[in-house]
This record gives sequence, C-alpha cells and structure tokens, in this order.
Amino acid sequence: MPHRPIDVYLNDHLAGATFGADLARQLEARTEGTDFHPEMSRLATDIEADLDTLTDLMNQIGTTRNSAKQVATWVAEKASRLKLTGVSASNGDLGTFLSIEALLLGVQGKASLWTTLQELRDRYPELASADLDELLQRAERQRGVLETERNAAARRSLATGSRRE
Repeated sequence: MPHRPIDVYLNDHLAGATFGADLARQLEARTEGTDFHPEMSRLATDIEADLDTLTDLMNQIGTTRNSAKQVATWVAEKASRLKLTGVSASNGDLGTFLSIEALLLGVQGKASLWTTLQELRDRYPELASADLDELLQRAERQRGVLETERNAAARRSLATGSRRE
C-alpha cells in the first residue's frame, strides 16, 4: 500500500528526532562538570519528550514507522560520532561545537514540524490532542538555549590558532 505524504513526512521527522535525542544525550554526557550540563540535561529530557510526542501523534494518525529509515538513522548517528565528538579532528571542543550546531539545526526542523502540523489540524482531527502551540514554544526555547551555547562553543573551538589569540 502506498504511503500517504503525511506518513513520509512524519517518518522523516521521526528519523531526525531519533538522531537528535541520541545526540542530546551524548552532549549531556560530554558536558558533565561544566556550567552547561544542567541545561543540557533539561534539553535532552525535553527532546526525548518531543520524540515521544511525535511517536504518539504518528500512532494516532495511523502512520506506520518506516524501518528502513530508522535503520539508516541508527547507522548515520553511529557514524557521525567520529565527527561530532571531535575525534576526527583531535579536538573535543570542536566536536562539542559541531554537535551543538547539529542539534540546533534539528530543533529548528522540529519547530517547522510543529508549525506544519498546526496548519494541518483541520485535516487530521487526531492532532487536536497535542498542544502544538506549546510544542512550538518549547522548540523556540530550546533553540534560544542552543544558540547561546553554540556561540560560546564557537569562541572556544574556532578561535584557537587565530591571529588575535
């Protein structure tokens, strides 16, 4: 049976959300002992809750999970650890910066998801159970926190070796 466009769309976001939740927990572990750790712990918990909400909405709408996308996401997440931990550049600060930036991009995508679902509420009554306005506001708060920390991480990781150092 062919997938509805909404099924494809939600499965794409599920793949990204799964990647993002894993990355958030990695960042939580890597920031242990830093000022950012408590905030990263809250973010990781919120991001996992958002993943659960998306999964629930998919179930309510009748969207079947695309196992091939989930496997591809798992492989991509494992492969990305070389880059996003800084191992490939022998620079943990750079890896943290890249991880925060990747997570920020994911949160921006998630905000787009919630906005799109707001637009589709009249076509999918199952969406009425989700507080999409609150989910969008939470994504915006997450974006603000990540953007602030991304800027700080950029200064720590990218200024090394600069002429002004």
